[in-house]
Amino acid sequence: MNILVTGGSGQLGRAIKDVAENSEHRFIYTYMSSQNHDGMVHLDISGPEEVNKVMDDHNIDVIVNCAGYTDVERAESEEDKAFKANAEAVEILAGAAKARGAVLIHISTDYIFDGSSSRPYREDAEASPLSVYGRSKLAGELAVRASGARYMIIRTSWLYSRYGKNFVKTILKKSEEQPLLKVVSDQVGTPTYAGDLAEFILTLLEPENLEKTGTYNYTDEGVCSWYDLACEVCDMSGNLCEVVPCETGEYPVKAARPHYSVLNKSKVKKTFGIEIPYWKDSLRHCMSEIATSLRSSQ
Repeated sequence: MNILVTGGSGQLGRAIKDVAENSEHRFIYTYMSSQNHDGMVHLDISGPEEVNKVMDDHNIDVIVNCAGYTDVERAESEEDKAFKANAEAVEILAGAAKARGAVLIHISTDYIFDGSSSRPYREDAEASPLSVYGRSKLAGELAVRASGARYMIIRTSWLYSRYGKNFVKTILKKSEEQPLLKVVSDQVGTPTYAGDLAEFILTLLEPENLEKTGTYNYTDEGVCSWYDLACEVCDMSGNLCEVVPCETGEYPVKAARPHYSVLNKSKVKKTFGIEIPYWKDSLRHCMSEIATSLRSSQ
């Protein structure tokens, strides 16, 4: 099969490229930035003509949409940009998939929920996003469902990897430079290693799995706060930095975040018969990757 991976230069796109290295499928990775990426195709997914050309040129069977506007804070002042990338462009991809009988695998987020629940959110829980980012991602989900295309919407949370910018790498860097860090302890969710999500996405490409369309939650196992995650990063790295818990209100932010955004994964585990790694085990693996990458660059 021919697989189009949008956002190929991002965290998840690069993780898919790593795990798909020996795959029997043909992967076409795209990027949108002005910076050239060797081996990738430039594609503005908000342009219908560009999308249709790439789909036809490469005879695409499956789209994995990893692209999107992910800056939660900046989205509050760039609503048009957030909705263009997270909703309008998604509608274009879904339309292109529908026209060709392709499957669209679209990545969504826990931020479509308001965090008022005390139990992990199931796929059919009512969405009520608190931020522009969350509303734009929900709009993308709705566009996919309305398109008539065959689709899988995969909701995930707190994504990190050795690539790009993410919370884990930020804490690692700051804990090397500062003796004390204050980290929010009243926002609870689940960190997800991009490599784990990428491995799961590859399992979806099996013919029998592509027929199991619908919406699924996928994160690593377990629950923690941002404070807990920061403590683990410091412990695993050996950085002697004191991590102090604080409340969300102590930080002046534009975008409201859900205080509780744990996702229920019963459906995905039952449907696909998979086991999901525990977040601390995956964090330890990623920290080892980061350390190896740093050593090789020195």
